[in-house]
Amino acid sequence: MIQPWFMDAKLGIFIHYGIYSVNGFPVSWSMFNEEVSFEDYMGELRGFTAANYDPRAWAKLFKRAGARYAVMCTKQHDGVALWDTKLSDLSVVRQSPAGRDLIRPYCEALRAEGLKVGLYFSHLDWNHPDYAPVPLGHRNRRELSNETYPLDWGDSPEWRRYLKFSWGQLEELLTRYGKIDLLWSDGDWTPKSDAFWRMPELVELLRKWQPQIVLNNRLRGLGDYLTPEQGMPVTPPEGPWELCMSINDNWSYVVNDHNHKSVRQIVRIFAEVIGMGGNLLLDVGPKEDGTILPEQVERLEGLGHWIARHAEAVYGTTAGMPHGHLYGASTLSKDRETLYALIFDRPWDEISIKGIRNPIKRISVLGDGRELSYRKIGGGPSKTIPGVLWVQVPDGTPLDPYATVLKIELEGPLDLFHGAG
Repeated sequence: MIQPWFMDAKLGIFIHYGIYSVNGFPVSWSMFNEEVSFEDYMGELRGFTAANYDPRAWAKLFKRAGARYAVMCTKQHDGVALWDTKLSDLSVVRQSPAGRDLIRPYCEALRAEGLKVGLYFSHLDWNHPDYAPVPLGHRNRRELSNETYPLDWGDSPEWRRYLKFSWGQLEELLTRYGKIDLLWSDGDWTPKSDAFWRMPELVELLRKWQPQIVLNNRLRGLGDYLTPEQGMPVTPPEGPWELCMSINDNWSYVVNDHNHKSVRQIVRIFAEVIGMGGNLLLDVGPKEDGTILPEQVERLEGLGHWIARHAEAVYGTTAGMPHGHLYGASTLSKDRETLYALIFDRPWDEISIKGIRNPIKRISVLGDGRELSYRKIGGGPSKTIPGVLWVQVPDGTPLDPYATVLKIELEGPLDLFHGAG
């Protein structure tokens, strides 16, 4: 069952940080797609210093952004651990100039700022000798496919050793660092057979190690919530969900990726996500020394300023009206008696909202308090089919440069018409 804090969090920060950050290779996939050789990719271990790694500064930034949790990659598909795992020598602690555990200070920093602690873990490992019946260094898109795995590989000595290793690393992560609030699993898609992964057994262990942990669904469909990735849902997923999305085009630091979304675009994405009842997990890709790009800091702080001005419409709310009722997004107070209309575009003189049957008590601009006039026009001969609510927005109305929020106070819980008229 999903923990209540997750549904109220609205914003989390995803962190892709590892040896791929040294020369800006796309995380893990550059090796898999043969954009860079296995040897060159793994050679990045020699340049990973974490010289300016300051998770306290990260946590303070994430808090200013309005986030309530963060999720840091502990081990990507490349198999390089960011903690001192006892099950392998492949870690930044033992094989890079960083030479230290990066997970403990991250956990402590988040807790110091009141943020929930999330860890990312890849269940596949392109660097472990027992992961696949393909020699190390040849685990690329051409060689590694589901056809590579014989049907009996899932019960082979190699695969049993691999699961013991992988589960052992998870036990380290979930028993060494105090309370872990969320585990973000990944990499359960190769091989594609449920029989290989034994996920029901693993989930039982995860909840034993951390009884209150929130689990995403990348556990062969088990877990507490869904994780659409990069593409905005058009209709809300069923049940709890979270959109994970990068600020630019890549999850991790890539030298020539300057295609950062604007603050306005990020605010709009965030507003639409919470309007559909989800969370946004917004990704940053620090450089190898631990510094976050100024462009990404600017975006996080810009989003945080907007959230701070409109916190009432963000936290403690649920999904608002379905698409089609207004040109924008909306959220709803938990008692369903206050509707927040998030308007993205500059109105000429009025904003129309369809389907509200309730009488209106008051409409005002959130963050300013200015009251706006309104009227209902049209409607059916009975109260079943409501008219359209037109909210007047005269010249001089304080409009937010990213998204203006109208606070609509209703008489009673929202009573919404969905029909064809």
